[in-house]
Amino acid sequence: MSDLFEVVKQQIKGKNLRIVFPEGTDERILTAASNLKRDLLIEPILLGDAAEIQEKAKYIDLADITIINPANYAEMDAMVASFVERRKGKATPEQAEEILKSSVNYFGTMLVHMGLADGLVSGAVHSTAETVRPALQLIKTKPGVNRTSGVFIMVRGREKYVFADCAINISPNSQELAEIAVESAKTARTFGIHPRVAMLSFSTKGSAKSPETDKVSEAVRLIKEMDSSFRVDGEIQFDAAYVPSVAQKKAPESEIQGDATVFVFPSLEAGNIGYKMAQRLGEFEAVGPILQGLNKPVNDLSRGCNAEDVYNLALISAAQALPNG
Repeated sequence: MSDLFEVVKQQIKGKNLRIVFPEGTDERILTAASNLKRDLLIEPILLGDAAEIQEKAKYIDLADITIINPANYAEMDAMVASFVERRKGKATPEQAEEILKSSVNYFGTMLVHMGLADGLVSGAVHSTAETVRPALQLIKTKPGVNRTSGVFIMVRGREKYVFADCAINISPNSQELAEIAVESAKTARTFGIHPRVAMLSFSTKGSAKSPETDKVSEAVRLIKEMDSSFRVDGEIQFDAAYVPSVAQKKAPESEIQGDATVFVFPSLEAGNIGYKMAQRLGEFEAVGPILQGLNKPVNDLSRGCNAEDVYNLALISAAQALPNG
């Protein structure tokens, strides 16, 4: 396991953080939950029928792990009332109860909203939309943040970088890029990475001029107004952001001198391609996507995940739930 997860383990051990897994009948989820409980790292909460979960578990040890069945949840009335209040009249009590009993993701997200769990991990069976939509409706974004975004932490030995946004926003404007950058810097700090933010483009400091480059340079101006606690520059090409000798030639006056640790891509297309190239050609481990900008952590697995992926994303979610996460 990489240094990243060893750092996270030290951060969360002994904190008794509760992570809810809506997909409680999936063997990958059960294996990860058992291992997390065994390692005394988090308190897993599994959703589903207890008998069905135990049948699926077979030889997996689920001793002392909390199992909640939404179909007969004792505090459903309180949850329904909280749901109706949170949705501000967009659901009647009857509709709310139907949603909460039929959708484990909505039910699990309400546990987080009500403070009965510290974070949620889903997506082994459900789509990204099925995981993210309840979070946006119930958890909602932090004050000053208009939308969530998705980052990967790219790890290779002792190297750790944040790539954003690689999962959510297709074509962010300058304001949205600025928000993504500020939240990505916070995410970097959560995982022991000192944020030095490169706002990427195909141009470095005016070497090309287009609406696309203007969008990125305007985002840099906005970032500096929003948060001056970290170094940021752009528009800048990846080589100038990553290689000191190239930075000296292309941008000798830049605040980023080939030492960027957070790379913000101008579009989802670029971000998704970029992280996959680093993963496959550069042999980086891609940890994520990690959702940021929400009031409380909700994270989305790939449906092709394995038990180790579930375990790792639960660790990440627990770290996000810490007061400085």
